[in-house]
Amino acid sequence: MAAGSPSTCGTLIADNGISVLSPGFTGELLRPGDDGFDDAAAIWNGSIVSEPALIARCRSAQDVVASVRFAADNRVPVAVRGGGHNVAGTATCDDGLVIDLTHMNEIVVDPAARLVRAGGGATWADVDAATQLHRLAVPGGLVSRTGIAGLTLGGGLGWLRRKHGLSCDNLVSVEIVTADGKIRTASDVENQDLFWAVRGGGGNFGVVTQFTYRAHPMGPTVAFCFVFYPLEIGRSVLKGWRTFCNGAADEACSIALCGTVPHEEPFPQSTRGRQFVAIAAVHCGPVEEGQRALEPLRHLGTPLCDLSAPMPYVDVQSAFDADYPNGRRYYWKSLFLERLDDAAVEVVLQLAAQRPSSLSTVDIWQLGGAMSRVAPEATAFGNRNAPWLLGIESNWIDQQFDDCNKNWAGDACARMESFSNGASYVNFEPDTDVGPQARDAHRLRLAKLKRCYDPENLFRLNHNIAPYQGESNPIRLHKRPDQSCNLAREQSSSSNKTGRSRSA
Repeated sequence: MAAGSPSTCGTLIADNGISVLSPGFTGELLRPGDDGFDDAAAIWNGSIVSEPALIARCRSAQDVVASVRFAADNRVPVAVRGGGHNVAGTATCDDGLVIDLTHMNEIVVDPAARLVRAGGGATWADVDAATQLHRLAVPGGLVSRTGIAGLTLGGGLGWLRRKHGLSCDNLVSVEIVTADGKIRTASDVENQDLFWAVRGGGGNFGVVTQFTYRAHPMGPTVAFCFVFYPLEIGRSVLKGWRTFCNGAADEACSIALCGTVPHEEPFPQSTRGRQFVAIAAVHCGPVEEGQRALEPLRHLGTPLCDLSAPMPYVDVQSAFDADYPNGRRYYWKSLFLERLDDAAVEVVLQLAAQRPSSLSTVDIWQLGGAMSRVAPEATAFGNRNAPWLLGIESNWIDQQFDDCNKNWAGDACARMESFSNGASYVNFEPDTDVGPQARDAHRLRLAKLKRCYDPENLFRLNHNIAPYQGESNPIRLHKRPDQSCNLAREQSSSSNKTGRSRSA
């Protein structure tokens, strides 16, 4: 659809939405042609272009309530935007309503209690800036412009995952507007079933307008290792890194990246355009201790360049921002790996050498530590026992190369599948028909909770969980969310039968 040329359906939705919402709405209502609409409609992933009928830029939970009720009453497709930084592009839609939380980004830090309240439209840059004033941090992602909402609801892997767990593991509570237009609090003591679901189940259960997190002492400076080796010695580098990871303390968290050295500073002229295997690592303990702990990673061979140094935590959190600019084309895939043996290393290096774009990378994330010690039934995030995560990041600029870059990513994942448990990390998944969880017990519980809280599947423009239909009976159970939907008792008996198998 051409920008600025809304369909008849879209025009009707916009006109009706303006009429219904505007009397009490405190934010902005934007439709195609309005000043600011094009900027508000644009999302991070430039390969996805949609034109919503109406964007509701909310400023309060009541604005969100009104938007949800309008969408439900009029059967309008609804997308929810936090940071808009999702590879699947679920923050927008054609001829529907975008509930935009961008303006709801207030951060309140209670340093004594080590609690942080953050609006659903906040980014990790917002959270990091506020918490580091008190030398605290909440486990977030690796790119500071990422929204807290999407990352947390899908799990949340960042530099602190091995010491303090996932972003969702550090949630204390959420304020959420469910499909019936009600504001609920979900926590360990209130709406426990809903709290379980939002920690890994994605945006299937409502619009989270506020997150409350635990924070941890951090910084202001941490040890940061970032060393680039030539791809030609990648075999020995990855094997050496694997040995380091197997003996690392929880404070050390690392990633191996295979890519191409950019043609820009701070990289020496002689290294630019060279294919590399890089090791990036953070140690969240005392700086001197961290430097000693990470030192072996700087001597896995003769490096192309070494950018390692003590660094302010906020700078570490934004160190990769420049690699992921708005408007570039992105298509990522992932697999949780059960092993990174020599055969897997060989395939990784072959895939790295075959990348069709110099902007793409093949990444391996070191997992384990605190995130693996959370009981598998404690949250909807399931894959906790995998020691590694493979990330296939296909990044490019020109639309004419869409097919070859997407095909490379898909083929790369297929070639690594034999080393995996078959599950992917939803935040790295571009295909929305891939649901959030691989574990059957989690799938069933999530589907039943979806039927309770969103029986009509209003929140379906995401990695969707369809409401439970029953094994053979297609009739939905239209249970209202204000009735008891708590499945915790039902699940506590069944979870004992699943053993200690973990997934993410």
